[in-house]
Amino acid sequence: MTDTTTAKTTRAQRMAMPLARKVVKEVAVEHGACIRPIQLRRTNLDSGEQDTVLVLCGHTLAHVCPSCAERARTLRAAQCREGWHLEDEPDITPESATGDQKFWVETRAEAQHLRDQAASAGQDTADLDELVHELDEEITKAGMRGKAASDRPARRHRSTRRRQDAPDLPKRKVSPRTVGKTYTAADGKTFRPSLFVTLTCPSYGRVTEDGTPADPAAYDYDQAARDALTFAALFDRFIQNLRRYLGYDLQYFAAIEPQRRLAPHVHIAIRGTIARAELRRVLAATYHQVWWPDATRVRYDETSYRCGTRGSAATSTRQPGKSCPPGTTPSTPSATMTSRGTWPDSGTDSTPRGCSPGPRTPRGASAT
Repeated sequence: MTDTTTAKTTRAQRMAMPLARKVVKEVAVEHGACIRPIQLRRTNLDSGEQDTVLVLCGHTLAHVCPSCAERARTLRAAQCREGWHLEDEPDITPESATGDQKFWVETRAEAQHLRDQAASAGQDTADLDELVHELDEEITKAGMRGKAASDRPARRHRSTRRRQDAPDLPKRKVSPRTVGKTYTAADGKTFRPSLFVTLTCPSYGRVTEDGTPADPAAYDYDQAARDALTFAALFDRFIQNLRRYLGYDLQYFAAIEPQRRLAPHVHIAIRGTIARAELRRVLAATYHQVWWPDATRVRYDETSYRCGTRGSAATSTRQPGKSCPPGTTPSTPSATMTSRGTWPDSGTDSTPRGCSPGPRTPRGASAT
């Protein structure tokens, strides 16, 4: 009898053997586990202990992670089955609190009071913090949403002022509903139609059969890159504006995919009907405000020195002996506001980096 575990094998036989890593992935897929989880490190701020937490990747493509893609497909199917075909608005009125729920909330309030007293007296609050955490878990198990005391940071307030050169967004009275409008035919039959909309980016130049630019010198590569980076945020803003205009919580299914020229476009299945003129008005009023520094011309070379906000890593440069143009002050523009290379009302020339416009110049530049 021959021991196959120690017998000599040829290179062809060894190459025909399955890889252990591939076998592990196949087993994980068979059991519905994520094959590319995200590993996070969690630190206990009180004790300093660290542990590892694996988070599902949540990918929607089967060739990347079959388990997460199947999980997402099942979820979308359930949402479509339970929500898309609803004929009446779901009842979301909160139920009355039960005796057990009130008991856990009162116990949580007493524990929080003891914890605050211990903290004000300079005593150790580790045990009370653990008790409060356990009571929060019991509150969730009792069938209540949220937490008794929110631990979210203060919300960052942003300006909601719209650009003056963008059309105003139409407004309608808000209606607390989610289903589309019902129509009645002449024979008395009622139906609720749906709408299919496709949004795509503008043309950047002619392309060949394989999607490459026919004339690379005339193709707008910069605009294509900007649209690809801001497309997701722009689509999110479009849905927000569309819901504001229609006056109800619009329900939709959408899928973003690249075209042959690799420009993103989105297919949207909307429950309900919207006039084309209304869609055009919402599209015209939708924009995403960003700054985009001009990188087409070298302004300062290695002989320039650095200047800008003291202590900031995002400092910029200007030539020795040169100051900012009239009406501007040395500063660093916000990273969340980029333009297409030019400052407003500045013609074809842009304000040097490290200089912000004066108080009369509007912040922000062009819309994508």
